[in-house]
Amino acid sequence: MRRFLPVLGLAAALSGCASRQPQPDAALFDQLGGMPGIERIISDTLDRSISDPRVAWAFDNSNHGRLKRLISQQVCNLSGGPCPRRERGMGPAHRHLGLGESHFNAVVEHLQDSMDAAGTPFRAQLRLLRLLAPMKREIVAG
Repeated sequence: MRRFLPVLGLAAALSGCASRQPQPDAALFDQLGGMPGIERIISDTLDRSISDPRVAWAFDNSNHGRLKRLISQQVCNLSGGPCPRRERGMGPAHRHLGLGESHFNAVVEHLQDSMDAAGTPFRAQLRLLRLLAPMKREIVAG
């Protein structure tokens, strides 16, 4: 079910109006299953994305293990976990790919499916998507 895509798009649009990023919430880290849960969700999301012809090409020249580790650490940090914040923005890592909104949405679909498969509570899914939404501006080619 693709129930969050409109919410994510709205959150991304509204985040441009906000003066600061949403704050991490340690309860969210716990609801995602801590680091082991986050690692499972991100690994599954990337496995789904790498198998999806809509976006698989974007992962062709990447180290999948490293990518899973970096994204897991980023979600850990955003969700209030003990992982340090990385200073590098999303733009440098994605700019050369020329990703469009449909590519972004495909990966979000896979994230939603992975969270559903992991039994992540609905409210926790929404909170994570809200934290990730501001990254859309840096990931999608303008």
